[in-house]
Amino acid sequence: MRTLVFATGNEHKLKEVRAILPSGIHLISLSGLAYTDPLAETAGTLEGNALQKARFVRQKFGYDCFADDTGLEVDALSGEPGVYSARYAGAACDDYANVQKLLRHLAGIPNRSARFRTVIALILDDREYLFEGIVNGRITQSMRGVAGFGYDPVFVPENHTKTFAELGDDIKNTISHRAQAVKKLAYFLAQIQ
Repeated sequence: MRTLVFATGNEHKLKEVRAILPSGIHLISLSGLAYTDPLAETAGTLEGNALQKARFVRQKFGYDCFADDTGLEVDALSGEPGVYSARYAGAACDDYANVQKLLRHLAGIPNRSARFRTVIALILDDREYLFEGIVNGRITQSMRGVAGFGYDPVFVPENHTKTFAELGDDIKNTISHRAQAVKKLAYFLAQIQ
């Protein structure tokens, strides 16, 4: 069994990833390492942030690990909030504040097309690998649904009529940006075991 650290303190992400990874992976979170400080995300790209977090955990704890960064990219807002998605409404904001700021910025704009993009950086035996997942969709006029987190209540994926928050975890975990990236990671890990 391979042990990997998922460099996150976000329990929602941890739950999603555990549900997708194969059973041959023993997954440890940052809390499992008794590390509770937030990880720096100061790079200007999702790839840079994911690598920054994975490199920090590898250097500090010595484990093979992976980290992710996710951004919501809205076409009418020139790709915003993008790399700043988690802190769109400010450093001390929460999911609700981020969503409300997004909806205010899109008020009266008919083009609601957007995409979620996740990048996973894996450090395995001191080599670095990147995996990406993208799901296209659109932003709703108001929040709908109670499942999920972040922008899930306002994002409707392509070929669906419900938001991620309405679809629920079972469906979301099969089609989401993170699911796509984690499936690529899982496939890669299965090939080298």
